[in-house]
Amino acid sequence: MRAMSNSVTTPGIQPGRLAAEHYASHFDDLYPNYDPHEAMVAADRCYFCHDAPCITACPTEIDIPLFIRQIQAGQPEAAGKTIMDQNIFGGTCARVCPTETLCEGACVREMAEGKPVEIGRLQRYATDSLMARQGHPYTRAPSTGKCVAVVGAGPAGLACAHRLAMHGHEVTVYEAQDKPGGLNEYGIAAYKMAGGFAAREVEWLLSIGGITIETGRALGRDISLDALRGEFDAVFLGMGLGDVNALGIPGEDLDGVRDAVDFIAELRQTDDLSRLPIGRDVVVIGGGMTAVDAAVQSKLLGAERVSMVYRRDRAAMSASDYEIEHAATEGVTIITGATPVAIHGQGAVEEIEFAYTGGNESFRLKADQVFKAIGQKLVPLDGLAMAGRKLAAQPMPGVWAGGDCTDGGEDLTVTAVAQGRDAAEDIHAHLTSA
Repeated sequence: MRAMSNSVTTPGIQPGRLAAEHYASHFDDLYPNYDPHEAMVAADRCYFCHDAPCITACPTEIDIPLFIRQIQAGQPEAAGKTIMDQNIFGGTCARVCPTETLCEGACVREMAEGKPVEIGRLQRYATDSLMARQGHPYTRAPSTGKCVAVVGAGPAGLACAHRLAMHGHEVTVYEAQDKPGGLNEYGIAAYKMAGGFAAREVEWLLSIGGITIETGRALGRDISLDALRGEFDAVFLGMGLGDVNALGIPGEDLDGVRDAVDFIAELRQTDDLSRLPIGRDVVVIGGGMTAVDAAVQSKLLGAERVSMVYRRDRAAMSASDYEIEHAATEGVTIITGATPVAIHGQGAVEEIEFAYTGGNESFRLKADQVFKAIGQKLVPLDGLAMAGRKLAAQPMPGVWAGGDCTDGGEDLTVTAVAQGRDAAEDIHAHLTSA
């Protein structure tokens, strides 16, 4: 993730578009947690399938029927432990996973009735219950005397670090940003991770011990891979994607045009949303989760008109149907089949011109602020084996990789966690096989 750019203030981009009292309500939890009675009612809907398709649909293979039965039995902390055994970021995933296309999409209730068991909300109830308990639920194995370097304190890196610490290894995590957490801290809509949850979850995870985090340390700038390989017994790379794709069109450098990931990061780190400048007419280019998060949060900050424009049809958008519908509900206009060809303005953006895909017609949208959300890319690293334009899972002897920087990362927190966890098990086997 790149360092956050400075906010751009042009005539149409202003802070404080809303009355002060509206900011807290706009960015509160999208869904509040269940109370015990609500959780019991929701758990009672589960059929506890013996060949549960929801487990197969979960990248971390959580035993979903088991944890729901534990909730039904009045044991939410035991349910939380069942979840965390497979996914140490179960709390985040309960909030941000596209459950409608994963576990809930495979739910038998969904197939039969069109209304699945609310697995995500039940998972949040269970994991929040466990995290509220005194003491960490996992203990470390006796020290192995081995030390591992982890690059990147996001979901992949920290999932790897936690599992390695459980096995008795000493872990040092190097993080380029000022805070650990990766996209959980910097890149997810604030209303999905309200109340500082990302930071609390990292603090809880680290309480197992054996993990040291050094922030402000970037690979290639402050540390080298060769040095890490020489100092540590193994290295895990989970640094995500450090650069963003460019539009490559005239006017991209005008004031008021910026990367959506920088905007979201700034929003997540501000302590006063009323001071965050936002345009009156905002255009977001892209069709993924970053585009949706930028568009919805622009509207929640008080933008009068927000349009999200994607070059292909709606079926090809990587954001889930639920997220797209949520954006529309919040007042975002969604335009598909249109490609940006130029951004117009005198010093600052005034309009953005689009051409209809596969046609000769074009149109313009008024805009005083444009957010680019057309994907991120890997910063090249010499000497590492690649799988397409991303890293291979084991790009060099003694070096493992996981998360968004690898082929198959899928840009999902739950997939990154699974890859970090599985890499840790592979590293542990490697370090203890001699």
